[in-house]
Amino acid sequence: MRRFLSLGFVCCLLLSLSLTAQAQTNVTPPDDKSAYALLEALDVDSYRDKGEAITAVLQSDDERARDWLQALLDGRLQRSDDGRFIVVLDNSGRNWPVADALTGEPLGEMSRRELDRIGINNALRNQLRSAIAVVDLYSPNVERRRTSANRLLGEVDGELLAPINELILEEDDGQVRNRLSQAVAIYRTEQGEMEGVEALTGSLHPRARVALSRAAHGDDPVVADAARNALASVEQNLKINRGVETLYFGLSLGSVLVLAAIGLAITFGVMGVINMAHGELMMLGAYTTWMMQQLLPGQPGLALVLSIPAGFLVAALVGVAIERSVIQFLKGRPLETLLATFGISLILQQLVRTGISPLNRTVITPEWMSGSLVINDALSLTINRMVVLAFALVVFAGLMLIMRRTRLGLEVRAVTQNRAMARSMGIRATRVDIMTFALGSGVAGLAGVALSQLTNVGPNLGQNYIIDSFMVVVFGGVGNLWGTLVAGLSLGVINQVLEPWAGAVLAKIIVLVFIILFIQKRPRGLFPQKGRAAEG
Repeated sequence: MRRFLSLGFVCCLLLSLSLTAQAQTNVTPPDDKSAYALLEALDVDSYRDKGEAITAVLQSDDERARDWLQALLDGRLQRSDDGRFIVVLDNSGRNWPVADALTGEPLGEMSRRELDRIGINNALRNQLRSAIAVVDLYSPNVERRRTSANRLLGEVDGELLAPINELILEEDDGQVRNRLSQAVAIYRTEQGEMEGVEALTGSLHPRARVALSRAAHGDDPVVADAARNALASVEQNLKINRGVETLYFGLSLGSVLVLAAIGLAITFGVMGVINMAHGELMMLGAYTTWMMQQLLPGQPGLALVLSIPAGFLVAALVGVAIERSVIQFLKGRPLETLLATFGISLILQQLVRTGISPLNRTVITPEWMSGSLVINDALSLTINRMVVLAFALVVFAGLMLIMRRTRLGLEVRAVTQNRAMARSMGIRATRVDIMTFALGSGVAGLAGVALSQLTNVGPNLGQNYIIDSFMVVVFGGVGNLWGTLVAGLSLGVINQVLEPWAGAVLAKIIVLVFIILFIQKRPRGLFPQKGRAAEG
């Protein structure tokens, strides 16, 4: 009998310890009771109640609120079988690493069957994004505050109006303060308030235009009339900004044409050689940039800087090889020179296809060339095109210095104007031809380095620019660098203006017809070469 009593006592003791341990497991720490209640309010069936719970989390002073809201938005806030709230750290595998939502303590891995996700709908997703943006407005990180302020444009409601107005008064950063003021103005405009319409006058943000457009069709005639006037002002500003953007992209395209044509202008002007392989020399410069990045992985900026002299040297050496092996034997025979250089261009393309790959290669843009310079909500200028434009001007200035301030430049100008007279003065015309072809080819390599930052690098890269390069040379004046600069930038802007309504192909045709008509009137181009030889 005692044995059975002892056994029963032991069983009761074990049961008591088990219940105590289970109670300790399920009991929430006293300090986290309020936080647990906030999370528990999210795990309900009613989406309306979930929306109220999200507002409660937002209004709480808990520093973990943002993490909870972000996890809920991402579908990573879940509940385990034992009632704990879990944040999934990585849901890519079969078993997920998880952490306790309250303490942040890692809990190892759990399978999907052990967890129940807290579901949300699209309306709650929008509410969560706005709530996270509001939380981020209190962040000490100014970039996070700017991102949040941009996210709130068009998302402000009556509940957020008061805290945002308080933040406007407390905010130190002018950009954040301006965005928050716009967000409030958009809300007031949507509510039909005149104050909101007046605040949005001149705003170029798309959400502001949408709000003004709705107000222009509102019931209040006074507000609607003011909104229409504001929209007219906005449209006028948009036209100005579109014009500036078109001009910028035209100059950017023109700078590429200048880089592609300026080397051709030198060789064509001095030697009279129609070099159809000029585009492939650009291609070699672009591939040099790609190869430098392969040699210096993880350092695209340094690789790009080193590619400038490397691309120049590679293209210059190939150009000298072409001149010494083919072109010097075809002087005075332009048709044979054209056909020979066209064949060389095909050979170079096939060598690249065989030796590297027929597929395009991507060159990584350095961080300091990435992104855009934001002028306003309707105008942003890409930094890589800005750098290419500046690079083209630097190359042009360098060539002008060489042509005007060095002995090589003096000899090149002498041979260009009168080869026979230059020889009689002791100038070695053959040496000048070699140096000129090397210089022109090297500049083509620099053009390829620049193009690698704007487009993919492939065997056909140069073919896209060779015809345009010849048009620039003929339009500007053969052998004249100033003419090449003006013609390249002008044709780039003209192309950019025509493309939106005529299309890319028709725009090129229109430009070609214009150049044909122009050279009928001025056969020597915009800036004809001066000298006695130019008259003959």
